[in-house]
Amino acid sequence: MTSPPPGSESFEEVYRTCGTAVLGYALRRSDSREDALDAVAETFAIAWRRRADMPADAGDVRPWLFGIARRCLANARRGSDRAGRLGHRLAQSLPPDAVPDPALLHERSADGRRVRAALRELSEEDRELLTLVAWEGLTPAQAAAALGLPAGTARVRLHRARGRLRAALDVPASPEETHHDR
Repeated sequence: MTSPPPGSESFEEVYRTCGTAVLGYALRRSDSREDALDAVAETFAIAWRRRADMPADAGDVRPWLFGIARRCLANARRGSDRAGRLGHRLAQSLPPDAVPDPALLHERSADGRRVRAALRELSEEDRELLTLVAWEGLTPAQAAAALGLPAGTARVRLHRARGRLRAALDVPASPEETHHDR
């Protein structure tokens, strides 16, 4: 059995005694609980790596940790600001219709949930064949190769799977789907 790394006992004690205070510090300075938790995790990861630099006086440890947490929060804020600026520049470079209307996104999300629920009603084989063609963009022949099926068999199964999906969604067939898939 190996012995714990040097300083691990004192580090565990520091974590037990200062963890809540560091979390409170981060919570009061973060936009979200998740950001604060990330900062605390990063703070203690850095403190572990720098445990040889930890002050010997117990009264100096908490301020030392707050200093690390302050820098972690500042780094996270800078990263978030950079990401926001990049997103803004990217949005400015896109044509106006390239950024979808949030209302349409919500509508598509609801449609997506409905489709996923209908897919769950199908067999695993039907679901895999349909999603390879519809979501992964494979042709029926390519999907057949991925599934180890003859192309003709895959086309027939795809046609039947689409019918079962339509029935699960209670949607009538479109005119082009009434012909066999090629």
